[in-house]
Amino acid sequence: MFTDKIEARDFAKMPKEYQDLLVRVLRIQADCEIGGPHLYVNKWMLAASNADEQWKVAKTAMEEIDHFRKINRLLQELGYDASDRLFVPKSERYVDAFRGDMPSWADWAVFGFLIDRVGQYQLDEFVNCSYLPLARQLPPYDTQILEEEKGHVQYGLLKAAELCRTEQGRDQVQSAANKWFIIGLDMFGKSDSWRDEKYIEWGLKRRTNAETRAQYLAEVQPLLIKLGLSLPDPTAGRKFL
Repeated sequence: MFTDKIEARDFAKMPKEYQDLLVRVLRIQADCEIGGPHLYVNKWMLAASNADEQWKVAKTAMEEIDHFRKINRLLQELGYDASDRLFVPKSERYVDAFRGDMPSWADWAVFGFLIDRVGQYQLDEFVNCSYLPLARQLPPYDTQILEEEKGHVQYGLLKAAELCRTEQGRDQVQSAANKWFIIGLDMFGKSDSWRDEKYIEWGLKRRTNAETRAQYLAEVQPLLIKLGLSLPDPTAGRKFL
């Protein structure tokens, strides 16, 4: 297993496999960061029920766009650029979660609760990774990105819990959870992905897709039950199987 720490100046000296994996994972991360605002800004930033909620949608979008900026700067330092991801249609996003729509406020809440939680897991994979400029965006060097992502998760859970206080709201959250729960599981990637072990070998990730998905399930399922929801079937014919 690769244990060295790489600076940007070392990138060109690294094997092509390392270069390709790093650029790929940074582009996907950048696309995911900008993909969220493209789902909900037009729909909810000025349509949420009050000024506090509108401010929160705007603040979340601002933070996600800033995350995109920081990841893209890492790419630019290597001679690459993900600025094209700012303008692609939703159908061309790399991950299914950002190709759909967000028709209800319950979708906004559950998206934060479940999908941003996947984003938190993805970022956590890079903690102390072999590429130092990326590692420095995360604890123990810097806490901003990960703390903001955790804030999105907690706010989504809070809004979902508020909706679940009424039968109608709980039905809306259940419908949204049935959708986003399965999509979220897919975001971890295929359990038999050949890149999985390569990322780990090169010190760019710490766990396999299957391991992170299992940990996510163990964390999320009790929370869904606590909200009074039925658990969606995690094996409902998804791509990771």
